[in-house]
Amino acid sequence: MPDKADSYQAQFARRWGHLDRPHVRALAWLLDAPGLLDPLHPGWAGKIAAPSVVTSEVADWLARLDQDSAALDAALGARAWTRLGLYAEKLMAFYYQQHGRLVAHGLQVRASRNDTVGEFDFLLDAGPGGVEHIEFATKFYLLEETAGVRFDSLVGPNLADSLGAKMRKIVDKQLLLGVHPAAQALLPRPVLGARALVMGWLFYPAGRVAPIDGIAPLHCRGFWCALAEIEALEFDAWVVLPRLQWLAPYMGPAQSASTINLLNRDGLQAALAHQFETAPAPVLVAVVRQCDGMLVETARGFIVPDDWRARAAQRRATQASRA
Repeated sequence: MPDKADSYQAQFARRWGHLDRPHVRALAWLLDAPGLLDPLHPGWAGKIAAPSVVTSEVADWLARLDQDSAALDAALGARAWTRLGLYAEKLMAFYYQQHGRLVAHGLQVRASRNDTVGEFDFLLDAGPGGVEHIEFATKFYLLEETAGVRFDSLVGPNLADSLGAKMRKIVDKQLLLGVHPAAQALLPRPVLGARALVMGWLFYPAGRVAPIDGIAPLHCRGFWCALAEIEALEFDAWVVLPRLQWLAPYMGPAQSASTINLLNRDGLQAALAHQFETAPAPVLVAVVRQCDGMLVETARGFIVPDDWRARAAQRRATQASRA
C-alpha cells in the first residue's frame, strides 16, 4: 500500500477539508485533481489537456458555493444521476459557464437526421478567433496483474473497456470532430485546437503502483483485491461508495455511521459475499478514519469477485484472437 501520509486523500483533506457538500467536493476534485495522463509526454503530441490551476479566486468561489449551493443544485436539476460521466460533465459545464468560458456543451454533430457523427463535450472561449474543443472523460481502471503495463491492461471494473481503447477512440475520432464537414455549419467560431481532459483513478493489485509511460506520475490511485483477499488488508473501517461518490475522497459525519453502513473487515467481506451472489460486479470502497466528528477517507480500492481475474484474462484472450 502507498504511504498514507503522501496519499492524494491526505492532500485533498488539507486543501478541501472545509467543503461539506458532496456536489461541491466532487467539483473541487474535478478542478484540482491531477489528470490521469501526462500532457508533456511526447507520445500524446500535445493532445492532452492539463487540469487548470485552481487560483485563490476559484478556491474562494468554491467556498462560497459550499455555503450556498442553490445555483449548482439548479444546474444539476432534480434528475437522479446514474451515469457518473454525465454527472461529472454537468459539474464541469457549471464551472465553465460560471466563469465565462463555456460556448457550448454536448453539441451533437449529425451528417443526416439518422446519422450522428459525434458530439463536442465542451467548446470553450479561445478569444475572438475561435474556440477550443475539450473532450472530457472521467474513468476508473484496474491494472491486470499478469498483463503487463500497456494501456490495454488498464481495464474497467466491469471489463467493458480499457484505457487503451478509450484513448484510441478519443485521439483517432473524437478530437477530429472539429474538421468534419458536418460540424462546420454548427460551429459558432472555428476550432483552434482540440485536447482531451481525462480525469479519474487507477487501481493496482495490492496497491503496488507500476510506472507507465504517458500516465501522469502523480495521478490518483488506489488498490484492488479479490474478495478472498480482504483478510490480508490492514484496514478495519470501511464505507462502500455509491457511484456518484466515486470522484472526490469520501467525507461524512461519524454520528450517522449506522446510515452509511460503516463496516469492519469481517462485515465488509460478509456484505460483499452476499452482494456478489446476485450482482458480481466490483465494488469501490473507502478506508476511513474518524477526525473531528467526521469519517474521512484515507485510501480506496475495488473489491472484485474471486473470479474477476479469470474473466479479465478471458476478455484479453478473446480480444487478442480478434486482432
